[in-house]
Amino acid sequence: MPRTHLIDQLRTPTEAEPLRLLSSACLTGTLCGWDGSSCGDFPAAKNLRRHPRVQLLPFCPEDYAFGTPRELCDIHGGDGHDVIDGNARVLTASGKDWTEGMLKAAHRMLAVAQSHRAELCILLDISAACGSQVIYNGNRLEQGTPYQAGAGVCAALLQRHGFPVISQRDYASLERLYAKLNPGYQPDPQALDHDQIEWYRNYFQT
Repeated sequence: MPRTHLIDQLRTPTEAEPLRLLSSACLTGTLCGWDGSSCGDFPAAKNLRRHPRVQLLPFCPEDYAFGTPRELCDIHGGDGHDVIDGNARVLTASGKDWTEGMLKAAHRMLAVAQSHRAELCILLDISAACGSQVIYNGNRLEQGTPYQAGAGVCAALLQRHGFPVISQRDYASLERLYAKLNPGYQPDPQALDHDQIEWYRNYFQT
């Protein structure tokens, strides 16, 4: 089922009752990436930062657990669901086991979502914490390390508890969201979510 249905099911927000949006903090401009950056500039997500019909709930699980700056970390042996089930581990590039810290961060992020009754989560894809569609399959610094289709630990836990999750690269879903937030806005019919683009379909043979 396409991710756009997650947006279609949302109520129409107002300034009096804004959309409660949980976001990876780096997507809001917070300098909490592993290297102290904001992990890049993503205009599609940036447009939501100060929207009068959005109550933004920024949170960085990796900064919460490990501080900034920090080592890169990736999931080994599965995806975020496997980590939650005890069948995969989160390791840093130098081999430190950060599984326990990542799980602690995931439960903290879930608590933020629950306490604020988040209605939608927009998370940074590819991250071992926040990835919702694509993550690395092992140490990303190793030559030839492939991607895998799957969720990071925090995204997986949010999904398990019923919170809708999309990424900053889900442009079709974001276009639908803009239409909900801005009366009269016409979504771009050419916009695609990440799993609809040619690279994704070719790489994962979908």
